[in-house]
Amino acid sequence: MTLQPETEKIDLKIYRNVVGMLAALWRLRRQESWTRRQIVEHQAQALHGLRSHAYAHSSFYQRFHAGLTERPLQELPVLTKEMLHNHFDEIVTDSRLIREKVAAHVSTLQGAEQLLDRYFAVATSGTTGSPSFLIFNRREWATVLASFTRYERHIGSLSGIVQRPRIAVVASKTPSHVSARIGASTRSSLIPMLRLDVGAPLDSIVQRLNEWQPQMLATYASMTGILAQEQLAGRLQIAPRRIVSSAEVLTPPLRQRIEATWGPGVLFDQYGASEGGTFAVECTFHRGLHVFEDLVILEVVDQQNHPVPPGEYGDKVLLTVLFNHTQPLIRYELSDSIAMSTKGCSCGCEFALIDKIQGRMEDVLALPARNGGTVPVHPMVFYRILDEVPVLSWQVVQEEERLSILLSGDRQQVDEKALVERIQHALIKQGAANPYTVIQWKAGLARGTTGKAARIRSHLGPSA
Repeated sequence: MTLQPETEKIDLKIYRNVVGMLAALWRLRRQESWTRRQIVEHQAQALHGLRSHAYAHSSFYQRFHAGLTERPLQELPVLTKEMLHNHFDEIVTDSRLIREKVAAHVSTLQGAEQLLDRYFAVATSGTTGSPSFLIFNRREWATVLASFTRYERHIGSLSGIVQRPRIAVVASKTPSHVSARIGASTRSSLIPMLRLDVGAPLDSIVQRLNEWQPQMLATYASMTGILAQEQLAGRLQIAPRRIVSSAEVLTPPLRQRIEATWGPGVLFDQYGASEGGTFAVECTFHRGLHVFEDLVILEVVDQQNHPVPPGEYGDKVLLTVLFNHTQPLIRYELSDSIAMSTKGCSCGCEFALIDKIQGRMEDVLALPARNGGTVPVHPMVFYRILDEVPVLSWQVVQEEERLSILLSGDRQQVDEKALVERIQHALIKQGAANPYTVIQWKAGLARGTTGKAARIRSHLGPSA
């Protein structure tokens, strides 16, 4: 018997992934028309199934929720990233999924490989200094894949009966990162997609996009702003009908710049994480992001994990992923600061709306206060100012004696003195002492291993 080449075997697995994704997508799109009552009933049933499976197969949850198995979700303890990292072997519900084995598997990833021929593993950077791992079985991974593609119902279909839209994705191509794993899992002739590494030279990205002429572009918010600058300069010449922004904060100034470049209504924000795929997406009414409540439960809470009412920003989000029974995440702590909307949407979808997203609480800087001590300064203070500046990218770095504003782009376009004064005035309004602020120009600003731009950094240790 002649063995098939490995590439053919991988191709067959990829087509199975695509078929699984399409089946999950068909199911999820039927759920888009659910009434509020159907959504609530589904969440209750899915949560019961998730908790029952966790209590039967996870030694961690048997101990963590001891005496609480019949209590409401809101009364359960919070699962932190450190817990997920330190208790990996006990949290997963398949005893064969040992952290060391998963780490060895992830370190050799090149494409769509599966662990134990049934699990997809994703690595994510964590606060512990070593990577954390997220595990999904084939059905769960199909749901993750579908969550990234179900936005079509919300942003408006671009596909016809015969022709499928050309898609370009500019994101991380680190093999273990979720965006790269998704790309490797669905790479086939069924989906006309160009995937580019966000860390590649900008002129190379521009050239490939010009050649591909995508009808839909998906990338990080910061890269969307960079590409808008390239379009205005005439080097990039594309006309996408839809742009999906994700992974970073999309501020009003950045949205205005992008829509001034490619037209009003072309841009759609998306919210998600490696822990469960896409959680929410904007629709054509642009009144917020619809939470995929059939897949996740999001609790917006303060620092003490008390619920925050709609219309107010919380300090963090507690995430419960309803569809992942392999690695149950129940009230898992995300440091995102979001506000739920007090209103519904006229599009007809009954999913709850996220009104605004203002960044991660790890990016809050502790600056010296005028009256002694320190004062917390939220990253949105910098986003509101620097996203209006005509540069390719920016970064704020807190150092021992100063605040450095790193800029990349055309120096002639920026009034440095006025920019420094505006930043200092904004910080003084926050209660900070007038900080010594300098501007430094860089040819390009480094991105993290995930490909995201590190907008706020502190060299003084953890921020307040």
